[in-house]
Amino acid sequence: MAIIPKKHESPTQPADVRAHNFNEVALGYTPEIAVEEAKRCLNCKTRPCVEGCPVNVNIPEFIIQIKDGDFEGAYRTINATSSLPAVCGRVCPQETQCEARCTLAKKFEPVGIGRLERFAADWHNEHSTDSVLAPKSNGRRVAIVGSGPSGLTCAGDLARKGYQVTVYEALHTAGGVLVYGIPEFRLPKSIVEREVETLKELGVEIVLNVVIGKTLTIDELFAMGYEAVFIGSGAGLPNFMNIPGEAYKGVYSANEFLTRSNLMKAYLDHSTTPIMKGGKVAVVGGGNVAMDAARTALRLGAEKVYVVYRRSMDELPARAEEVEHAKEEGIDFRLLCNPVEILGYNNESDPRDPKNGFVTGVRCVKMELGEPDASGRRRPVPIPDSEFELDVDAVIIAIGTSPNPLIKATTEGLEVNRWGGIVVNEDGLTSRSNVYAGGDAVTGAATVISAMGAGKVAAQAIDKALSENK
Repeated sequence: MAIIPKKHESPTQPADVRAHNFNEVALGYTPEIAVEEAKRCLNCKTRPCVEGCPVNVNIPEFIIQIKDGDFEGAYRTINATSSLPAVCGRVCPQETQCEARCTLAKKFEPVGIGRLERFAADWHNEHSTDSVLAPKSNGRRVAIVGSGPSGLTCAGDLARKGYQVTVYEALHTAGGVLVYGIPEFRLPKSIVEREVETLKELGVEIVLNVVIGKTLTIDELFAMGYEAVFIGSGAGLPNFMNIPGEAYKGVYSANEFLTRSNLMKAYLDHSTTPIMKGGKVAVVGGGNVAMDAARTALRLGAEKVYVVYRRSMDELPARAEEVEHAKEEGIDFRLLCNPVEILGYNNESDPRDPKNGFVTGVRCVKMELGEPDASGRRRPVPIPDSEFELDVDAVIIAIGTSPNPLIKATTEGLEVNRWGGIVVNEDGLTSRSNVYAGGDAVTGAATVISAMGAGKVAAQAIDKALSENK
């Protein structure tokens, strides 16, 4: 049978429709499309796709099961190593991980592994009535700090081994960046809630509104009887550019803007959460968070949205699919540009205080790419006398985040690097005995799946260490 050279497209909402609602953009494969896409898999013996997956999902096996119509079996295969299959199928950068290793990609487009994973998870969530059976307790207790992807993965893996796991979450909803950072149109919150409920059925306890380092410290967790602690507190401290005008009203960090829209439900018509709606918006940055912020601003009613990025499209770090969707929706990309000042006018009652001012625009300078920097990417260099202004009413800064320093400040002997990331070894063990860490709290802002991989590695190490100390 001849190989179909291109992966089957996932049905999506039309761009002119979805740009004005928060419903999920991608509609997912039908069973018929999923089976046809699964038939493209070569089922090669070397299984390079599995090596490209940070949580080592048995990809060839679940694809064969989909091809054979065993959709529930496919889900069970994925769920054996992934605690969040419906999430990963939607937000993981498969094009640079499992799909990048696909043997088929040497001549054609790779198998749509991510789309098939989403299909299997969605089919299970829609059709399965089986309840999850919690394993027999082994009597050992582990505390998890943070309910994001790394924390939930570590919790799920340990719970399956019989550990009594408690997850402490600072916010009022579990899910971490999955609920406050990723918009509804990319990852419906009902999906996250379903994944969290599955972990609860495994016996994982989730305690909300507890700030570790403030409400409780790491040392107090050990005093409560926990034998190990995993820190998966993420990187929620936003970075700014330190340019004039950042104190004006209408300047947001992407974290604040997305949290107001996602977690605080500002996108709902009846919401009373204050957020910028309408006007013209500039989003500074080129990653997935920048795409999320730009597309959210558009859906909140912005008449014009710019993405201002200092490198070219070739260096844009966001997922290709998200960039393509943003373009289709009408986002205006201003590449090889960098802001140097946020413009505004001051409130007449106190013209000396910029915090009383309001954004009226952003002054940018054009850039060109020079010699490669330490990361291997060509360094953007300002072009003299190239400044220009964009007329905007709001500016959203999406240039990255750093780990919150609270846990470091309240935990004696916890080593961090100069960026504030917790230093760990290959097993996720920190400089403190029986304290592990992973995800963005270690690496800074990264992908959901890499955080999950770190949580899985730490769970294995915790199990090994505690088993040896019975």
